[in-house]
Parts: sequence; structure tokens; C-alpha cells
Amino acid sequence: MSSPSSLPSRRALLAGAGIALAGSLTYLLPGCSESGGSAAVGPGEEPASGGTFAFDTYCTFSVYGDDAALSKLTQACARYDKLFNLYSSDSDIARINAAKGAAVEVDPATADLVSQALAYCAEFDGLFDITIGAVSTLWDFDEGVRPSDEAISDALPHVGWRGVHVDEDACTVQLDDPQAQLDLGGIAKGYVADRLVELLEAETSASAAMISLGGNIALFGTKPDGEPWFVGVRDPNDPGGSTVVGTASLAEPTSLVTSGLYERTFEQDGVTYWHILDPNTGMPVSTDVDSVTVTCPSSTLADTLSTTLFVAGSDRGRQIADERDDVAAYFILHDGAAVESSRWDAVTSFTS
Repeated sequence: MSSPSSLPSRRALLAGAGIALAGSLTYLLPGCSESGGSAAVGPGEEPASGGTFAFDTYCTFSVYGDDAALSKLTQACARYDKLFNLYSSDSDIARINAAKGAAVEVDPATADLVSQALAYCAEFDGLFDITIGAVSTLWDFDEGVRPSDEAISDALPHVGWRGVHVDEDACTVQLDDPQAQLDLGGIAKGYVADRLVELLEAETSASAAMISLGGNIALFGTKPDGEPWFVGVRDPNDPGGSTVVGTASLAEPTSLVTSGLYERTFEQDGVTYWHILDPNTGMPVSTDVDSVTVTCPSSTLADTLSTTLFVAGSDRGRQIADERDDVAAYFILHDGAAVESSRWDAVTSFTS
């Protein structure tokens, strides 16, 4: 998660203007047909729509069948943001980081999130590490501050997920290294999206919904008109952000997450730096990828993979995606070329 901002983001302003954004590189078009027109919607089938600012991004919801669900979604976002916000001193994550190696009692959701994150750290060892906070907190992409090479070198020994321990029965999290720092920005929004879908299932009468937390989309149920959800993947090489490289048609409940280089960047001494960091170097990733879009049933996994595949690069990233039967990925490279995992077209009915 990035440091807090006192002004609404560009995403928030666009969403307020009637454009439902799913993140820096993905547009959600919940009522669009493939031809770009409006899909037919019968009486009583218009969704209730709302939004909130959380996780340093604009979150939007479109819910069919239960208008009251909007307030529950908003309240849940506020609760999770309070728990997971790296830059809020009373959040669970900030308290863990400040504990200097002592065990910290946390909310059950925090213990669950950290536990799931550690499982992915083990699976994608070297590509995903939630202790990247020792380095990521040195960078300031809002103010354009690059840490010194010495500062990065000093911080890197404190990056190591194996030193994180979770006791889910006692609801405690402990860091072996007093100088280690958790940063769950690469997984938290996906985890929250999954919990919001569970909330809709358990506590509302909603028949279908779209949840968009920045670049993280979760789709629940089937729209009343039977039409799929359409998601446009934005061209990361378009500085104006108005061009899409294609549209994914998603009929089944699923998630789709996009990560891209230029959402948060700054230039210093002629060098452009972006916010996706390699946990092995503490520097912005230097692979062949400009953006990665991942779709799979679990938004937690999709969020994790959108970062992991970035660090891996397109060749290894495609192999990782193809190792899972439920994952599809779409890479846009520095030269504008597109690379797809083997299941991308079948899962998304993608049209460019």
C-alpha cells in the first residue's frame, strides 16, 4: 500500500465522472456489450452502485438485488483498511512492524491474511516476499524520493519471509528480525475482495455484484440479464490512459487483477522509477513487462500473481501461470507486444 494522499486520486475523479475504473490498467465496463453499446437491462435489473476511498484507491461496487449491501461493503472496506494500512500507526501491520520482534496479538483476519501470504511466499520463493517493507518504506513514490544505494543495501538483509511466524489459534504474528517490516500491498486488496464476496453470500440477498478495489476486480453471481461482465485492459504505453488493448468477457464468478509499471512513477536524474520492487534487489523490477493481468477464482491469488509474474518476467511468468489449471495471465511487454498464458483466451473470450 502506498502512503496516504490528501487529495482524491485520478481514479477517484474519473469514477466520479461516471467511468467505473478497476485500476490503473484495467477498465470495468459492467453494462457494455462487445460492440461498445449498452447491454439490455430489464425492469428492476439496474444495479445499485456506490463507492468509497480505501487502501489508497477508489473502490466501487455495483450490486444487483440488495441495495443495502452497499453500506455493508463500505463498512467492511473501512474495517480492513484500518487493519492492514501500513501507514496507519494503530493498524495491525504497523503494530507488528513496531514491535521489534515481539509477538503481537492481531485481528483474526490479519492472522489469516499473513498466513495465506506466507504460503504464497513459500510457493513463489524469491518472487514474492511480504517482508519487502524493509525496503519499500524507503521509497517515496508520491514525493519522488529514491533511497541511496547504501540504504537499500543495509535494508535487504532484513527481507526474508521465513522469519515471520503466525499463531492462528492465539491470533499473534511475530517477526524474528526486529528490523523486518511487513508490507502486504501485493496481496491485501485481493484478500479483501474475497472477503467482500463472502460477505455478499452470507449477509445479503444480492444476486450478482462487481467489486472493484483499484486494479482488483471480483465478480459475484450472474447478472439478471444473463450478459457477461466486460473488462477492458488498458494500454500501458498510452500516456493519456484512454486506449484499451482488448476486452475480456467474464461470464463466471471470478476475479481479475492488473498490475502495471507507470501507475506510480517518478523520474530522477533521467531515470524513471516505478513502484513494483524486486525483493531480491530492493529496486524496481527490470523485466520485459509493462503490465500483467491475471484472472482466477481467488482474488487473493490473482493479486499475488499479478506482482509475482511481474518480477518473474514474461517467459517464467507464463510458465508459472500455466502450472495452475485455474489461472490465466496476459502480459504487455515494453515493446507493446502481448504474451498470453495458454488458458487466457478460453477463460476470458478476449477480443482485441
